[in-house]
Amino acid sequence: MSLCMRSTLAGQSLAFKPATMQTRVARVLTVDAKRVCELTGKKRNKANAVCFSNKKNRKWQEPNLQQKKVFWEEGQRWVRLRICTKAIKTLEKNGINLMAAEANIDLWKLPFEDARPQRKAFLAENQGKVPVAVNPRAMKNAEKLAASKKQPKYPVYEEGGRIVFIRPGMEDTIFGKKEGAVAAAEAQELKITLTE
Repeated sequence: MSLCMRSTLAGQSLAFKPATMQTRVARVLTVDAKRVCELTGKKRNKANAVCFSNKKNRKWQEPNLQQKKVFWEEGQRWVRLRICTKAIKTLEKNGINLMAAEANIDLWKLPFEDARPQRKAFLAENQGKVPVAVNPRAMKNAEKLAASKKQPKYPVYEEGGRIVFIRPGMEDTIFGKKEGAVAAAEAQELKITLTE
């Protein structure tokens, strides 16, 4: 008696569907800004770290980069650059216009601090005022505005630098208490009595 084992799939043709291709999302690596001098293009150098037994290990020698504000006379502004110390010395000799032209840098597009005399005068004149856009929906009838009991709110800076909207007449309730406490503290400091 011989046992014959047959597969249940014998004599049948099998068709396999190819596995569906899943779309892979490409990994995006965010790399910090390269450590390269913006004006000279100076970058890191590959070198060897040599120990006492003369074994050599690879290392990188980074350029001495500094965040520097440079005054640009033509634009009357302080331009912020990331440059190496060698470029700082060259800037004093050649000037920023020539070096920026060689490096193909548009100085108008760089982050800056305005140094124009008109801007400084404007800031001195409007010190402490909050810049506010014109409200197109503001009441234009002067008679209605004068008759209205509700006064419009206006922005002021708090001590911490936050902007707070207040109504006219609220200045004493917000700022008056602080000024009174400071004045009382100063009065206590000034009381000096001499006895012999």
